[in-house]
Amino acid sequence: MHPRKRIRLFLDSNVITSGIVSRWGLDKAVLSLCSARLAQLVLAEAVREEVEENLLMQATGRPVLDGEQLIADYTGFVKLSRPEIVVYPEASSVRISRHLIRHEADVPVLLSAMATKPDWLITNNTKHFTQVVAYRTGLRIATPAEFFRELAGLMR
Repeated sequence: MHPRKRIRLFLDSNVITSGIVSRWGLDKAVLSLCSARLAQLVLAEAVREEVEENLLMQATGRPVLDGEQLIADYTGFVKLSRPEIVVYPEASSVRISRHLIRHEADVPVLLSAMATKPDWLITNNTKHFTQVVAYRTGLRIATPAEFFRELAGLMR
């Protein structure tokens, strides 16, 4: 029997942040797949920075113990996932690739995904990570719900 290759999931910061903050939901389910190493987490430095900033903002609006738990949960997630780390793209690449996506802050994230060619880029940001962006870049972009629907279809 041949071992199956794990699918590689490039997660946008909104999926990771929501998965850590939420008690349950599809974002957390995606994180669970990575934590159990049923899927390989592809973690871009650009995403990591954004997640950490978001979690610190979330933590400051909560009681101290809740805030500390958020940070501990994130640290535990990264440790369990053993992510494939993607370095921040060169500034010159970011500049010349600005045309690929509407929101300038998403360019480093998009370039990081393009550099690693994951099986899926999972995001809740369908306003910026559109199907046009998917077409331009050759990336398979989906929300967590779309990702799980596709997975369910493969199991039939």
